[in-house]
Amino acid sequence: MRRRLVVLATGLTLIISACGGGGGGGGGGGAATSAATTCTVGVSWNNYQEERWAKWDEPAIKAAIAAGGGKYVSNDAKSSAETQASNVDNLISQGAKVVVILAQDGTAIKPAVAKSIQNGVPVIAYDRLIEDPKALYITFDNVLVGKLEAQAVFTAKPKGNYAIIKGNKADANADFLRSGMEQVIGAAVKSGDIKIVGETYTDNWDPAKAQTNMEQILTQNQNKVDAVLSENDGMAGGVIAALTAQGLAGKVPVSGQDGDKAALNRVALGTQTVDVWKDARLLGKTAGDAAIQLCKNPDPSKVTGTAKFTTPGNNSLSSILLTPNPITQANLNDVLTAGWVTKADLCQGVQTGKVTACN
Repeated sequence: MRRRLVVLATGLTLIISACGGGGGGGGGGGAATSAATTCTVGVSWNNYQEERWAKWDEPAIKAAIAAGGGKYVSNDAKSSAETQASNVDNLISQGAKVVVILAQDGTAIKPAVAKSIQNGVPVIAYDRLIEDPKALYITFDNVLVGKLEAQAVFTAKPKGNYAIIKGNKADANADFLRSGMEQVIGAAVKSGDIKIVGETYTDNWDPAKAQTNMEQILTQNQNKVDAVLSENDGMAGGVIAALTAQGLAGKVPVSGQDGDKAALNRVALGTQTVDVWKDARLLGKTAGDAAIQLCKNPDPSKVTGTAKFTTPGNNSLSSILLTPNPITQANLNDVLTAGWVTKADLCQGVQTGKVTACN
């Protein structure tokens, strides 16, 4: 039984750094003091080209590290598991006392993680699971994310043909999300109310590949698809492009997650049913704060707010699991009041008077 640690973002003030320096380089983001050299935190991005990392996660990580008197360095694996392994060594050679890893492949990175920990450099598995019991795992509750995605779609379409567009097979999150979905739709699948007419992993969570997968599912089923469980927003965009081509966009409920600007606009427009919002500012701040603590004490179980998490590989990891927020047309004001998206971006193309948040 997994124990979920609920970390509430209510009332939390997040200071987002305006420091420059991209995730692909080794630029510093720490305070310009002698204390900064005492805690260098290295971040290994799997693919910094994805909008989210530069816009939300990295600034929050940088700000938290700077606030703790640390220094930030980073590099970018550009979707290569092999490159990421060498990138971890590179960060340590730059003086990293703690390494934060957004894993491209949670299995392939394990030797580099074990080596880092053996050499006295603690590791934070950021957003994606790495099956090492000595790593600290910080993410949103991905099983809950999948459950929330499915609940919204199931409410809209409790019976019919379902397609399931999963993320990268090498990323444990894809299966966490799917297990959460199963909690909602499992009984209806067994009873026959729901028929899964297509289910596929998507390499690198690629929207274009998700679109191709969805096109194939539509063709195979003569367009008789009543609902789509897409595991994230990027892929939801590909799914909706495929549905649009067949005149089905807005008629077939579609899920997503991440709070992408385009996806939130699709929720307002009615082509995407739900966008499970994971405030990456909170995730980044949590990781940055934890990294500073690990510089002082490398034991992940001593980091504030941790609880034990049992992995699919039956490892027990110290973890911090944050709570997501499912965004539908009914609560779009949540992302507006949080300053996550502007009203102009959220409501672009939305008919006047159709959506309360856009009035």
